[in-house]
Amino acid sequence: EMQPVESGGGLVQSGGSLRLSCATSGSTFDGYLIGWFRQAPGKEREGVSTISMTDRDRHYVDSVKGRFTISSDNAKKTVYLQLNSLSPEDTAVYYCVSVPFTRCSGYGGFTCLATFGSWGLGTQVTVSS
Repeated sequence: EMQPVESGGGLVQSGGSLRLSCATSGSTFDGYLIGWFRQAPGKEREGVSTISMTDRDRHYVDSVKGRFTISSDNAKKTVYLQLNSLSPEDTAVYYCVSVPFTRCSGYGGFTCLATFGSWGLGTQVTVSS
């Protein structure tokens, strides 16, 4: 199965930007659903964005729409999450998760990833005010 490895986190001032990367292992990229979750201290884990490697369909949680963009580079088997207009409320550990799309029948994207996905170790994003 595909194993994600995140990178690109760091410390940034409010209003700044970061680009997170999710490098994946495995022989194939197609047919996977890949997403980003985040967890802030003392808060529940939250789904942020997903991208289907089958049709490149993208979804975002309302709180990041218009600020975050998910994209992919098939040749590098890497998914990116561009974070713009960051605020302290975006401070969290960001996790990349992957799952074969075939496992998601009957499930929404975030639920499928959370339930059946392979998780990376996470990358810390800290936004100072």
